[in-house]
Amino acid sequence: MLLLSVDSSAKTASAGLSENGAMLCSRLINKGLTHSETLLPLIEEVMHGKSFDELGAIAVTAGPGSFTGVRIGVATVKGIAFAYDIPCISVSTLEAIAYNFIDESAVICAVMDARRMQFYNALFKAENGKITRLCEDRAIALNDLENELSGFDKVIIAGDGAELFMQNTSLHNCVIAQGDWQFQNSVGISRAAENKKATPASELMPVYLRQSQAERELKLKRNNK
Repeated sequence: MLLLSVDSSAKTASAGLSENGAMLCSRLINKGLTHSETLLPLIEEVMHGKSFDELGAIAVTAGPGSFTGVRIGVATVKGIAFAYDIPCISVSTLEAIAYNFIDESAVICAVMDARRMQFYNALFKAENGKITRLCEDRAIALNDLENELSGFDKVIIAGDGAELFMQNTSLHNCVIAQGDWQFQNSVGISRAAENKKATPASELMPVYLRQSQAERELKLKRNNK
């Protein structure tokens, strides 16, 4: 099956094309949150020589992450999928990060900056070429996450919140992922999508672990009236 994998859930953006698990082309850019301008050209680049109607499915990171970035990614994928009647596969951004480390033997702590010293987070076990989820995606405070991680021998910290976490922790069992493998990308997305069920584009929705700041402020104003 020909699979297009797409991500715009944080500062980086990525797109890739794979066939039956083998990556044909993968691109990642890190130019800040300008995904409304960069994502479609990125997709067109990796689709070089292929037509959208050849795709068996499109996989996309549906969250958590930047509210704007997640919406752009999901909307872009839905637009393509509706136009060509292509099924979609929703992938957790945190799970996509974990699949960068399929050849490691460690606990993978995927962290994305959720502001106010909180992280969007999930824990995974990488062992014998497999990734096993240890907890559901969640928003968690730094201290609570530190307490959980202290019980493991080796932890790889990855995601756009990795540097922030490492700057504020005293744990000695944690190492930060290096280079582009620190971020979610089309390779991890395609790996995570392999065992997931494809659904119609109409069922693809963004996944938010909490309300946006604007929504929280509006709720607060209403409660104070």
